[in-house]
Amino acid sequence: MKYTFEKAEKSTVKITIELNEQEWNESISKAYEQTKSRYSLPGFRKGKVPKHLIESTYGKGVFFEDAINIAFPKYYEEVLNKEPSIFAISQPEIDVKDLSDKGITLLAIVPVKPEVTLGDYKGIKFTKKEYKVKKADVDEDVKRLQERNSRLVDITDRESQDGDTVTIDFSGSIDGVKFEGGTAEKQTLVIGAKQYIPGFEEQVIGMKIGEERDINVKFPKDYGAAELADKDAVFAIKLHEIKKKELPELNDDFIKESTGVATLEEYKKETKARLQKQNDDRADREIEDEIINKITENATMEIPDALIENQIDRMVQEMEYRMSYQGLKLADHLKYLNKTMEEYRGEFKEQAEKTVRSQLVIDKVLEVEKIEATDDEVEERVKEMAEKQGKKVPDVKKNINARQLDYIKNEIIIKKLFEFLKANNVIEKEGKTAEAE
Repeated sequence: MKYTFEKAEKSTVKITIELNEQEWNESISKAYEQTKSRYSLPGFRKGKVPKHLIESTYGKGVFFEDAINIAFPKYYEEVLNKEPSIFAISQPEIDVKDLSDKGITLLAIVPVKPEVTLGDYKGIKFTKKEYKVKKADVDEDVKRLQERNSRLVDITDRESQDGDTVTIDFSGSIDGVKFEGGTAEKQTLVIGAKQYIPGFEEQVIGMKIGEERDINVKFPKDYGAAELADKDAVFAIKLHEIKKKELPELNDDFIKESTGVATLEEYKKETKARLQKQNDDRADREIEDEIINKITENATMEIPDALIENQIDRMVQEMEYRMSYQGLKLADHLKYLNKTMEEYRGEFKEQAEKTVRSQLVIDKVLEVEKIEATDDEVEERVKEMAEKQGKKVPDVKKNINARQLDYIKNEIIIKKLFEFLKANNVIEKEGKTAEAE
């Protein structure tokens, strides 16, 4: 085999692979062995027809396509092994430049990892936001604790109000004709939760137990069922029960029983510290995103379409995976949205390109600054995992596979990357400049 390669436009490499007569004929012979069971001729059992008879009957090139599919992967891999500078990121496009029974010349257009030229990534000024916990934030958290421990109590001495949980029968009709899915019995409705179509819940307010009432509503223009969209409807309602949410009394006994913390005051202090930690983490994430966005903006690169398409593939697969957990199918979702897969993928393109650019810049900074995870750092991380799991280090190591090990290393590397970027850029806080902690 002879080969040459050269850089082409938009982060691709052209590889020309030339096979001599012997190499080409070996591939044709392999193609014959793999496909001979397809052929039968008078006087021969299927799969027993000699190669030369098949070629004379169907033409000299009968095995060429299969031979190319056999030859290319083999010799292409050889080239990549010999030329580590060719960092292929996707399958190549193949073109046959010359073909005969004496040999073949193949041209492969290979998408490769783009060259990244870093701009400024050190000495840049950034402003870090600070999020302070307010008394209202703590009170809201305590309120949610009460909500989680609330109970519903029966109400019999008044009409339904906003916020009540009621049990109703309903039967909907359009122009006097009942429609499919519009009738139900003993349905729970939380008034004000906006779970029903607009105007429905508000008209249930003021009803007494046992009362029947007709309410008028209009289905939204974008309603999921096209036959109901933008239609006026009448619902016959009968109310059976009214329940009200009752919150537990907020005192030390409630806090101790529900959280294990001794007093309400102590719980509020712990809540404030927890919320502040969340705010600090949020501020850290935001400044890290800002740094990455800025140094990505300062860098130059030429991204091949294949790299963006690969990222879109991952994003669509992730969305499909998440939908499957909800019992949904992507195909049904697209049908509901009235979109083709091509249109759906197009919605991811901008974010995919941004993600690819950022990752390439991160990789380049890691390479230039020689940031990596040392064996000692990995060992320390495994020790931390063992302590949290209450296990011995050898037992934890025994259960770590290659993928998990890569995850641990990447976690260490990314942490070191942001420590480096924060230490080598200037972070402004609260109107004054300070070096990042």
